[in-house]
Amino acid sequence: MSFSIRPVNAADHARILALNLESEEMLSPMDASRLRELDAMAAYHRVACEGNEVVAFLLAFREGVAYDSPNYVWFAQRYPRFLYVDRIVVARTHQGRKLGPLLYRDLFDFARAAGVDTVTCEFYTVPPNEASRRFHAAFGFSEVGSQWVADGRKQVSLQIAAT
Repeated sequence: MSFSIRPVNAADHARILALNLESEEMLSPMDASRLRELDAMAAYHRVACEGNEVVAFLLAFREGVAYDSPNYVWFAQRYPRFLYVDRIVVARTHQGRKLGPLLYRDLFDFARAAGVDTVTCEFYTVPPNEASRRFHAAFGFSEVGSQWVADGRKQVSLQIAAT
């Protein structure tokens, strides 16, 4: 079956929360209230669907929003225009089926159409997230910094890519 990408709607929120929980060891926790808050600030919040089933999502922000993530703030202090990938999640049952690349190609198309030439993201290096490192390298991301987060329990690699 083929996959489609569409904007998130409120009916998707329960599934997005379930997907986020499934991968929470590599993400920030998110409850329904936080999801509504992030969705309202998002420049890009889309889902990948197989038929009517949401099987992946990507949430990203432009510069200038009141997002309190230390990683978003790091980029906001250094880059005047950017699109920040807050999180991308693919259902465990659908990993390896090219949904991450499908969403990232759509995201980069969105950024170019909006005149944004820099996409930013981060991934954990402590604990290591080798799959994310390889994935982002394939999209041309490179490290521009690093920082400790989660009260010094985790380290992230701060990354940028040109659109």
